[in-house]
Amino acid sequence: MWPLLPLFVFSSVLCCAYCTGPSSFELQVAAETEADSNDITEHPHDDKPRPYVCTVCDKRCITKQQLNNHKISHTGEKLYSCSQCGKCFANQHYLRNHMYIHSSRYNCTECGKCFQEKLALNTHQRIHSGEKLFECTVCSKRFTQSADLVRHSRIHSGEKPYKCYECDKVFSQSGHLNTHMRVHTGDKPYKCSLCNQRFTTSSHLYSHTGRVHMNRRPYDCRYCGRLFKGSCELKRHVRIHTGAKPYSCRHCSDHFTQLGQLKTHLLKSHNEGTWFTCNIC
Repeated sequence: MWPLLPLFVFSSVLCCAYCTGPSSFELQVAAETEADSNDITEHPHDDKPRPYVCTVCDKRCITKQQLNNHKISHTGEKLYSCSQCGKCFANQHYLRNHMYIHSSRYNCTECGKCFQEKLALNTHQRIHSGEKLFECTVCSKRFTQSADLVRHSRIHSGEKPYKCYECDKVFSQSGHLNTHMRVHTGDKPYKCSLCNQRFTTSSHLYSHTGRVHMNRRPYDCRYCGRLFKGSCELKRHVRIHTGAKPYSCRHCSDHFTQLGQLKTHLLKSHNEGTWFTCNIC
């Protein structure tokens, strides 16, 4: 039996997302969009032989050159530079795509970005117009590109084709798997320009910059108006107002507002844990 495939609506016509598929340019744009996060190209339905295997992440490639290009994603090297603006790229493919910015005759009047084909330009301009032609038949959410709809449809189907070879955790998108792999590799590609501290994701870097260097406190308590740097701090504070005690003792009926209170209780009342004693007296 063939698996059920996601559907999308385009110009009021019901179509199969895998049969019609995204245009070649939309796939290219999707790949370029995720390239900055060293994403793994999505090809769960591609049955081409892939004899070349990456020794770092077990990704399989069709050609040896493709494997060599992929390996650069693990080193972070950007060996190919643009002769026009000096921007550097991990491989020649990304550099060639970038060069369209300087040479193509199909220019976006909104942002100046250039494209090789008129169809590519038309697809790009949906970003500025807000036009979303692809609709999910399950939740009616709309998307500018069919590739985005295909990825979104996995939420409803439960499809998770990307599996971590370290811990067997599975993901619906290759970008999520790539980010997860940093847990195992320890890779922290995002560095704070103010203190050189490094982070696994750009969102963690943004949060760090706001909290530590800008003293940003975006989370406010709806009961008293007090401001907090992080959502976890706010959640702990709100329990003062609501009286919530989510931490319960497994030995007795006591409940606590904070995890630290529960740990102290387990140590003192049930002798569970470790006492820290002075080695002198």
